[in-house]
Amino acid sequence: MDGESQILKSSAGHGKRGGWITFPFTIATTAGLNVAAAGWMNNLTVYLIEEFGMNSIDAAQVSNIMNGSVNFVPVVAAILADSFFGCFSVVWTSCLISLLGIVLLALTSTIDTLRPQQLCTNGSGICMSPTKLQFAFLYGGIALASIGLGGMRTNIATIGANQFRDSKYQNMFFNWFFFTMYIGTVIGATVIVYIEDNVSWKFGYFVCVAVNFVGLVVFLSGSRFYHYAKLEGSPFTSLAHVIVATIRKRKLPILDENNWYNGPHANVDQTMSIAPSRSFGFLNRAALKCEGDVKQDDSIAKPWRLCTVSEVEDFKSLTRTLPLCSSSIFLSTPIAVLISLSVLQALAMDRHLGPHFQIPAGSIPVIVLVTTSIFLTIFDRFLFPAWEKLIGHNVTPFKRIGVGHVLTFIGLGVAALVESKRLNQVRDRDGFKISVLWLVPHLVLIGIGEAFHFPGQVSLYYQEFPTSLKSVSTALTWLVIAVSFYVSTALIDLVRRTTSWLPNDINQGRIDKFYWVFAMVGMVNFGYYLLCVWFYKRKVGNKVVDHGAANAFNK
Repeated sequence: MDGESQILKSSAGHGKRGGWITFPFTIATTAGLNVAAAGWMNNLTVYLIEEFGMNSIDAAQVSNIMNGSVNFVPVVAAILADSFFGCFSVVWTSCLISLLGIVLLALTSTIDTLRPQQLCTNGSGICMSPTKLQFAFLYGGIALASIGLGGMRTNIATIGANQFRDSKYQNMFFNWFFFTMYIGTVIGATVIVYIEDNVSWKFGYFVCVAVNFVGLVVFLSGSRFYHYAKLEGSPFTSLAHVIVATIRKRKLPILDENNWYNGPHANVDQTMSIAPSRSFGFLNRAALKCEGDVKQDDSIAKPWRLCTVSEVEDFKSLTRTLPLCSSSIFLSTPIAVLISLSVLQALAMDRHLGPHFQIPAGSIPVIVLVTTSIFLTIFDRFLFPAWEKLIGHNVTPFKRIGVGHVLTFIGLGVAALVESKRLNQVRDRDGFKISVLWLVPHLVLIGIGEAFHFPGQVSLYYQEFPTSLKSVSTALTWLVIAVSFYVSTALIDLVRRTTSWLPNDINQGRIDKFYWVFAMVGMVNFGYYLLCVWFYKRKVGNKVVDHGAANAFNK
């Protein structure tokens, strides 16, 4: 057994460092921080309403902004890790920042002077708004905890995968990483949220503090075992070079006999330089070699005036995905709205299961996560292999994303019907509350749709981006989610200003109409997605071709 361990370690790790000996440290850190994060994030809307007297829609807006920030920060953290500090420093710093943020939130639930003591309630003439100090502790805690979680989220996966040389072991680590992240989130969103609702907010938040602290200590304990990858610089720098070089050479004519730059000594055995593709031809000026742009050894003398043809083509690859990314934004935005408003709906419904147990409202969105996890397993183990045997080729990312679009707008339609039923029961039967289980069908549909489209997006971006931009493709996925939450916040604010659909008391509103609008927008967005696929230019070798929608779906 010891011999097998040594063989596994030596084949997987980097000499004396790395390998499976680091696995318990990175996975335990992942588990700890996701349990802690789910514990405070999933119940934040309820906390703001019950303890700070916040308007229900305003509380949902704060939650949306927080979710957007959690998904935007990984992009910035990835750049900092790649270019300046390395993953290890970014991870432990992020863990510490997250810990400080949760401590501030815990203090607001513990010290009476840090939260208002007389809340605005229906029928009460007494109301005390939170003070500036109370808001400072509250929003400071939310901001720090969000930044810390976002900074840790992708970099802990990167440092974990960097411990292995073999892609086989890297894939095994990623499987365990996502499994641990989902399980940790489910535990935090159920167990800790239940403690907050039924024991006390103080106890629940300090459990989050303890779990986060343990995760930080465990991660630092493994420092002497980690393999530390060398900093290679951010790929965003080369993208910036292309933009600046194109602008600076914008007046130069582009001729077929132009001398294109392919890198130092790239054309020693060639009579002509390799020209860039004709698509987005204006960008080709960045690779146009002029006098003074290169040194005697053929290396670049002015990096902000000259790029390689490869760098220009990499930038074009990114540009070609932008329409598809925009369709993904309007796919994810309704999901963000639905998840935030489902908590408010749950608060206005009967959440009892039997005489003694009440489902926490903050745990309702877990239905989406659990459904996604279950159906990811079903797809990968049963459905997709069966499809491949029956049809003869794999399910493409285009098809997965397309099915996700359809299931999402169907789920929104079901959500609108459920909300209509809830409102009718409240108004016709004098405040009667229907069971919260009515929310399950459309949340399950949304979860199944996410099992289709989210991995499809990750796979599409990863496959279509060149090797130098693989990290950008991963960051792009998080960026799309972040923008979706910010857009949902803006749309909710717009609807509040222009309609009466979203009042503080949702029993007096029309959330069902809001869902119908998003269902129709989802159908239009699906058509837009098909157009994006129709015009999308995919690389085949060194050529760029146009695929029709039907062909693209079968590629």
